[in-house]
Order: sequence, then structure tokens, then C-alpha cells
Amino acid sequence: MAKKDDGSRVRDALRVGGELPDPGSTPVGPGKKPKAHARLESAGERLSALQEALYAEGVGGGRRSVLLVLQGMDTSGKGGTVSHVLGLVNPMGVRYAAFKKPTAAERRHEYLWRIRKQLPAPGEIGVFDRSHYEDILVPRVSGLLTAAERRRRYAEINAFEAELAEAGTTVLKVFLHISPEEQLKRLKARLVTPEKRWKYNPGDLEARSHWPAYQEAYADIFKKTPTWYAVPADHKWYRNWAVAELLIETLADLRPEFPEPDYDADAELAKLKGVGAPA
Repeated sequence: MAKKDDGSRVRDALRVGGELPDPGSTPVGPGKKPKAHARLESAGERLSALQEALYAEGVGGGRRSVLLVLQGMDTSGKGGTVSHVLGLVNPMGVRYAAFKKPTAAERRHEYLWRIRKQLPAPGEIGVFDRSHYEDILVPRVSGLLTAAERRRRYAEINAFEAELAEAGTTVLKVFLHISPEEQLKRLKARLVTPEKRWKYNPGDLEARSHWPAYQEAYADIFKKTPTWYAVPADHKWYRNWAVAELLIETLADLRPEFPEPDYDADAELAKLKGVGAPA
């Protein structure tokens, strides 16, 4: 992917439409870590203001929300993205859900059942750390889904996301694109650093052994379900900046508005003029 100038819309630069960007590249925006950190700080102010307006709109009776779907191979930084990007806004307006291997209770329901339970309410930014797409990826790579069953799930997921859009939820789907070389470095770092060992899962090596199959499965998902953005994730500082900008552009297009009060503000101010300290 060609380098874009800093004025380009990030969604235009990172929208999946063909070949994915190199995981270590910086296709748009800052190309160096110090500049990215400075940009992220500035982005935080814009993101916070837009999120506050969306939340207030929801409190005032609006029905709109945003759902950020984060997908990627192990160590691609889904949790880190949530911490660094959503940590910039008021947690009151954020709904976070991490989807791990379905429990026995969850398996008694159809696969979208647990997803629907975690959808954002009006005014909220919802964040999915993994999502309903795991119900295509994992069984496909494990050989548990036939081609016909995959086609049915694609249709079900597309219908589900169209339903969300109709209800007022804008879905922003982001693939954190990490290289196998960078993943190996991060897995090793988890083992050699005692404070990081809790993050390590021996099962990650099993998934890594099927790397080409997962890449093929993701490529199919990108073709069969709209619209995806691929964020190069080898550089954590770039990943965080890019996801923040994707969220900002999505919210800015919604133009959330603070609701008008259902009272006379001037009259209430007049009442306060004569109010003293509590006795």
C-alpha cells in the first residue's frame, strides 16, 4: 500500500479492498513513535469530546451507538488497543466484552445469542475483543464447518449487522494485522518476563501452527462480509493511533449532538443567583 500523506482519511487508507498492508508499515499518518504518541494525545481530546456528545445524545433519547469489533491473531494487541484507545474516554460511555471459548451454557444457544447480550446501548461505544467472527474462524480452521455451513453463517452475520445498522448501531470492524515474526517475539517476551507470564497460553502455539489457514479464513471473511479495516500492528504505537483515528472519523461522520434541555436554562440560572451555602 502506498504511503498516504497526513491529510488522508485513515479509513480510506486502511479499508480492506485487496492486498493487506505490510504488518510493519505505516501507510498513513505518523511514521515514527514520538510523533505517534503526540498525535494520540491530541486524538484523545477529539475522541473524548465526540464520545461525550454521543453519550449525551443517548441519555437524551437518541438511539445511535458505535460498535468497535477487534479481530486479530494472538498477541496482535486487542487488549492493548482497548487500554490505550478507549482509556482516553469516559468509561461510563463504554461497554466492553471479550469473547473467549464458549462456555457449556453458551453452547446451548445459537452462536449469536451471547453476542446480542453484549451490544452497546444507545449513546455507548461498544468494544468486542474478538467477536461473532470467531464462530467462523475457529471451526473453519478446525475442520468443523462445511462450505455450506460457512455460507450460511456469512449470510446470518450479514443479516445481523444489517439489523444493527437499522437499529442505529454503526459497526466498525478492525483487523489488527501482525506478522508471525512479531508474534513470536511477543510470545517469547511473555515467557521471559514474570509479570507477563499470566498472558501466555500454551494453546497459542496450536493456533500459530495453523497460521496460513487462519490467514485464508480471514481473507474469505473480508470478501464475504463488509466493511473491514486492516491496521498494521507490528508497531504498537502505530496500531493505537490508527484505531483511535478510525473511531474519530466514524464518530465525526455521525455528528452526535448534545440534546436540548427540557427546562428553561435562564430561569434555572435566575434561581441560582439567590442560592447560598447550605445551612
